[in-house]
Amino acid sequence: MLTADQSVLVIVDVQGKLAQVMQQSSALHHQLAILIQGAQLFDIPILWLEQLPDKLGPTSAQLSEHLSKTTQVIAKSHFSAWQCQEFQQQLTRLNRNQIILAGIETHVCVYQTCQDLLANRYHVHLVADAVSSRIEANKALGIEMMQALGAKLTNTESCLFELQHQATGERFKSLLKLIK
Repeated sequence: MLTADQSVLVIVDVQGKLAQVMQQSSALHHQLAILIQGAQLFDIPILWLEQLPDKLGPTSAQLSEHLSKTTQVIAKSHFSAWQCQEFQQQLTRLNRNQIILAGIETHVCVYQTCQDLLANRYHVHLVADAVSSRIEANKALGIEMMQALGAKLTNTESCLFELQHQATGERFKSLLKLIK
């Protein structure tokens, strides 16, 4: 079960024009915004990644507005975030073993990041409604490949309510407002 004190949210490469041509881009951005704000409600650290930002552009403004409140972007050149030394160092420093994984493209950067995280004994929870690819079949195959490796599938609401555990308190009320 996910717990806030052991979780890290990893947002992979939702940038530039590429983010706009993802399948169901607007729904993707909506779910990611909820997921990011939900993680912030739980004080879950966020590792925010951009692939070659000088070439692909910055993270979508809708998301960077939320992300910049609590974290700094990590630029990378490998498809897998794990191959980025800064990412590895920050993740190691956090000393948490549950990864909530989201971003684009499902079958490339998200998949390779997931593969490396699992190989390094992290528990990966893939947020299926917060990942996408340009082609729907590639998204579906990417999810299947990650699940076959051992990633657990979840969605934004399930993830956030699993972290909440109970239907009481101020955080629960804030979470309900966020999801509605």
